[in-house]
Amino acid sequence: MTSAGETITGEDWYGRDLDGVEFTGMVFDNVDMTELRSTGATFTECVFRTVRFNVSEHDESAFVNCRFESCNFFDSTFRRCKLTGSTFHHCEFPLLKVEGGNWSFVSLRRAELRGATFEGVRLREADLSEARCQEARFEGCDLSAALITGADLTAASIAGSDVTGVDPSDVVLRGTVIDERQAVVLAEALGMVVVPLG
Repeated sequence: MTSAGETITGEDWYGRDLDGVEFTGMVFDNVDMTELRSTGATFTECVFRTVRFNVSEHDESAFVNCRFESCNFFDSTFRRCKLTGSTFHHCEFPLLKVEGGNWSFVSLRRAELRGATFEGVRLREADLSEARCQEARFEGCDLSAALITGADLTAASIAGSDVTGVDPSDVVLRGTVIDERQAVVLAEALGMVVVPLG
């Protein structure tokens, strides 16, 4: 199934299975995608406006250069998905789970990501500036060159993630869980000189 350039408004896609479908330049407006499952689906340059992704599951699907506006991702799961270049505005992410995949160049500026989980995700050059990430988990992720100015990572975990290029003076790291390697990288980013013991 391939669709392009259409607008879908107010439809009920509850529990629908999208297997290998392709959508290009589509607008989804006020569509209920609760408990929807996508596998190998591709969305290119689509707009999702007030779409409910609650409890939806996405496996090896792609949302490339898409725009999400005022969408709800309550308890949704993305496994090995590609979201490069997509932007999120005024969305809700309670209990969001992301496992693997490529979220490089994604804009999550000012996003409310409290308690969200990102494991093994490529977030290279993603925009997380001013995001509220308290108690979130970014474990084993590629956060190199990510923009996190003003982000709040209080009580979050970034253990195992690549934080090369991150300026710790620009982010709230109170109670943040890090590993020994990251401690060295962040200390050096603050201008400290780290010397080996013994």
